[in-house]
Amino acid sequence: MSDLDRDDIPSNSSKAESLNELLGKQQARRGFLKAGAGASTMAFFGLSLNTAAASAQSAAAGSAAPVSAMSFKAVAASTDDKIVVPEGYRYAVINRWGDPLFTDSPKWKGDATDDAAAQARQMGDNHDGMHYFPINGSSTEGLMVTNHEYINPAYFFPANVRVAGENWNEDWVKKSQRAQGVSVKHIRHDGKDWKTVLDSNYNRSINALDAEMVLTGPAAGHALLKTNADPSGTVVFGTFGNCGNGYTLWDTYLTCEENVTDYFGTEKEGVQSSTLMQRYGVATKASNDSYRWETHDKRFDVAEEPNEWMRHGWIVEIDPFDPESKPRKLTALGHFKHENAAMTLAADKRVVVYMGDDQRSEYIYKFVSDDKFDPANKAANRTLLDKGTLYVARFTDGEQAGDLKGKGEWIALTLDTVGLNGKKLGELFTDQGELLVKTRLAADAVGATPMDRPEWIAVHPHTQEVYVTLTNNSDRGSDKERKGTNGLKHPGIDDANPRAKNPYGQIVRWNESGKDAAASEFDWDVFVLAGNPDVHKEPANLMAGTPNISAQNLFNSPDGLAFDKDGRLWIQTDGNFSDAGNFAGNGNNQMLVAIPETEAGKGEIRRFLVGPSGCEITGITWTPDYKAVFVNVQHPGEYGKHPRAPKVTPQEAPMAFSKWPMDDNEDKEGSGGRPRSATVVVWREDGGVVGA
Repeated sequence: MSDLDRDDIPSNSSKAESLNELLGKQQARRGFLKAGAGASTMAFFGLSLNTAAASAQSAAAGSAAPVSAMSFKAVAASTDDKIVVPEGYRYAVINRWGDPLFTDSPKWKGDATDDAAAQARQMGDNHDGMHYFPINGSSTEGLMVTNHEYINPAYFFPANVRVAGENWNEDWVKKSQRAQGVSVKHIRHDGKDWKTVLDSNYNRSINALDAEMVLTGPAAGHALLKTNADPSGTVVFGTFGNCGNGYTLWDTYLTCEENVTDYFGTEKEGVQSSTLMQRYGVATKASNDSYRWETHDKRFDVAEEPNEWMRHGWIVEIDPFDPESKPRKLTALGHFKHENAAMTLAADKRVVVYMGDDQRSEYIYKFVSDDKFDPANKAANRTLLDKGTLYVARFTDGEQAGDLKGKGEWIALTLDTVGLNGKKLGELFTDQGELLVKTRLAADAVGATPMDRPEWIAVHPHTQEVYVTLTNNSDRGSDKERKGTNGLKHPGIDDANPRAKNPYGQIVRWNESGKDAAASEFDWDVFVLAGNPDVHKEPANLMAGTPNISAQNLFNSPDGLAFDKDGRLWIQTDGNFSDAGNFAGNGNNQMLVAIPETEAGKGEIRRFLVGPSGCEITGITWTPDYKAVFVNVQHPGEYGKHPRAPKVTPQEAPMAFSKWPMDDNEDKEGSGGRPRSATVVVWREDGGVVGA
């Protein structure tokens, strides 16, 4: 996620009771601020919640037992410009921005003078979500599918280029467009290293400029999705803003379009902003200075093509094993700033996909397919995400005094659903296609619960609990007013967001009723509050975080999230890496491993990896034997207003804050000139399962 995006500016003017307000009620009921780290407090705000119940439910369901304790030694926080992994582990850097996709790919130039034609045949930039698809079940050969979310102009362009300024031209726009989207790369372990199979027919760039794809589902062909270039409303070129990801039970990849509104704008005067544009944060002035695509591509000029922006902001399904196939934009799964997509099965084998809308005070959704998954008929499953029901979550307080859990319900976003004003959604939207294009407005109308920037969602493989990262909110507070795109007054504290001006973030989880992912109700609690007990020492200070997190494993702004096969929860961060003030002892962004339940009844979190200077750690996938884990290092060297920032601009000295990966992993070839996003593969020296 870029710190240049508009995703930090709220556009939700809903007056629905927020999760912070709910948590305020539960705090008061439990006497949290008075009791400090008492038993009832930790039962709601801690890693040990529901240990016995979850274990019993797991055993009753015949699922695997809780995982054993982790054997690796936690690594210390670090501010060094390198990767740090535990003792007994090794790593390698692969798939850097600009690395070749094909045998004839031009070599990447360290001064960033590569043109658009070169970028089309090279690895994209700012890696995010990804997934390893094994070839014939192999843990040594497969397809690595990787999202490329955005670019850093100061590093991406040569020193004499200024976005939409002097020397700006069409080729720079096209280069930027071809660096974003998705790459498919055939990789193979040769017994020593992971290498790209450059002559593979699987390799391709599915980018923002060249990739033709189709719209499917209820909104396909809708008048709102028709443009001058596509009067059918069914054919779209490009995917961009690709943040988190998912994958299906039938071996396809789900890429999630997040901050797509940053790319649209106009230099024309007098263009009016509709309510819908305001709600999604679409500009009627020049677009984000990082891109300015509208200067040379009229698709991104909202005056020229007012509907084009609505054709982006979907989940896109890609078949990595069929290079001739067209990606499919899945309108049934809703139109918003998608973070990731976590797929599971309902009790009756219908497909369920959990999703978060990554902006302040936005919502959590789930999609339930109409038809059932058939493991024996892969072709029949290809349309499961075209038909179904989209739901949005409403979190509520527990009904009885002393209840240690919150309650929640899933509200169907259909034309027959009655909104808060007593009217059916069918009175607000002409058809289901319009409702889905305007997903945020429909969720507002039914009183969904505003959340603190929902990031990744993950489903526990044994207990079926669902976890979501709420990364942070510096403006949280009932009396805080911030002028966003719709003048939103931020909601106050509530049960899932218990802190005003929350700089640290937290992880919330829920259990669906009856352990059925298609259920209409759920119970929820707070899994962990990130914080800093070394800075906030008062026993009752929520800023200290969950008390049973060791001070040696501090972190802030949880973002990426995934479970391995044994039920270990892997947490990645994208937050403040100043290592000072409230964040003293946190070090660079990192990846941690948590055990939600243990026989001792105590959860545990250990730091597993630390990234280089200025980066985000994001994206995670494993080989089928779980003996190798892949993670992405995004935007190394991005420092903004960091207190340790060099006294030069990135274009003047792009490697002043980070040289990674040039000086890391003893790999200097082709890396000079710019810090580069890349994938890191980690394995155990003894060949065992990572993290175990």
